[in-house]
Amino acid sequence: MDEFAAETKVEWREWGPAAFEAAADSGRPVLLSLTVPWSEECRAMDRGTYGEPRIAANINDGFVPVRVDADRNPRVRERYTMGGFPSTVFLTPAGEVITGATFLGPDGFRGILDSVREAWDSRGTEAGSIPRQLQDEAPPAGELRPRIEEHMVEQLLGAYDEEFGGWGTDVKFPLARTVEFALVRARDQATRTLEAVHTHLFDTYDGGFFRYATDRNWSNPRREKLLDENAALVRAFAHGYRYTGTETYRDAAQRTAEYLTTTLWADDADAFAGSQAGVDDYYRLEPSEREEADPPHVDETVFADRNGLAVDGLLWLAAYTDDERARRYAQRARDSVCDRLVEDGAVAHYDGEGSERGLLGDQASLLQGLTTSWQVAGESGPARAIADWTVEHRQEQSGAFRDGPESGAGLCSRSLHPLDTTVELADALVDLAALTGEDRYRQVATEAVEAFAGAAERMGVEVAGYAAVAARLRDPQALVVGTEAGTDLHRAALRLADHETTVVPDPDGDGVARLREDGTVTAEAETPATLEAALTGE
Repeated sequence: MDEFAAETKVEWREWGPAAFEAAADSGRPVLLSLTVPWSEECRAMDRGTYGEPRIAANINDGFVPVRVDADRNPRVRERYTMGGFPSTVFLTPAGEVITGATFLGPDGFRGILDSVREAWDSRGTEAGSIPRQLQDEAPPAGELRPRIEEHMVEQLLGAYDEEFGGWGTDVKFPLARTVEFALVRARDQATRTLEAVHTHLFDTYDGGFFRYATDRNWSNPRREKLLDENAALVRAFAHGYRYTGTETYRDAAQRTAEYLTTTLWADDADAFAGSQAGVDDYYRLEPSEREEADPPHVDETVFADRNGLAVDGLLWLAAYTDDERARRYAQRARDSVCDRLVEDGAVAHYDGEGSERGLLGDQASLLQGLTTSWQVAGESGPARAIADWTVEHRQEQSGAFRDGPESGAGLCSRSLHPLDTTVELADALVDLAALTGEDRYRQVATEAVEAFAGAAERMGVEVAGYAAVAARLRDPQALVVGTEAGTDLHRAALRLADHETTVVPDPDGDGVARLREDGTVTAEAETPATLEAALTGE
């Protein structure tokens, strides 16, 4: 049970078959409360709504209340979230959704209780339904055509906000992977977005980036800081520095790396903590007042997926800037997570009771960190074992990947094929194919991406990474450096190669760097200077 549930008067149960059996036996619906430790709204709802004695009594008498930490239970989160936290979801004893909402004050909660009771009394279990994303057995497949990349470029142009930067005309998210896609296809959009993110979402006092802005002009930020989102922005700003040489981008990445390696560093685990809460009252203080105040709560849970992304982002920063602190902490987190959470290629979500093992998000994100480690530091860790386990246990006949086992309470037994996680896995597999010389990994990535290709024309800028990995699969490029990692030639290769090109250090090589495009050598060099000339044509 999460630590904030103690503030309520609701008799919360743990997620699991027993809760749904109790609902079936008693003929009562389930009230699912999805919370996260970094959300102020979750705390406010616990105090103001679930802490109200009459509401709590109604819940305890008429429902089977279940509390779930969404960060620790990603399969429950992906099936039941209402788009934000807290998510308040009413379910049948079979786990089907009756209705739901996000934050509810006492009056709003009383209203939804009445409507749920009415629906339940009149229709019973037929009042529930299965969310749309769980109704289809497999995503729509197709071929990887050049049109996929062309369509996404059109989406960039159509959704870009010319006045304020970023994409969309409402809530503004940083969309780090979209920035990376734009860096090589619509650079002005990418750089203006990086500037807006840095200006409006960067915490200039404590470091790190806030989650998103609630207004089109990037004002009114949501001040939570999550490890995965900050790690993605370290990588995006580092790539921005690689392409433009803009020192502001380098400094933003390095300041964020400092935040990750101090505030979000969990000393006992020798890895990165999951998140820091966004407490508005704290951020309204002047810098001098912050020194005297208690900082917002840090959830020190070490998640495999978020640490994998941190390793990835910090090592790209180190590759472009020689930032030894970023490199050292990335390597420490990598080694700690692999030692504590990986067993025979199966990755545990976190180190603790109730942690699931083998979730697609953990497999993909940690593999991404390890393939980057191989490119930058020449250290692969259990990359092959993780990839092989994932392919064996999570890939379906269609080529698509499930997010976890086909078992669990509620709707967790239904397969979910997450597009964003598939993109991340495929991206890592493209790198692994080049690093190992084993084309089977590229074939698996192709099958996984093709499994969604039938829906490519409906994709928006939020999943620009899909078009990027599709392009990498059509035209794979690898810069093979015939030296061990860390030589001048290898370091130059990391800084000169397009960020969608895999850099392959080969300690048994002949000292020559060769650019291979779809297996054909198109450029080669023996020194950093000749490599730069070969790759830039200057």
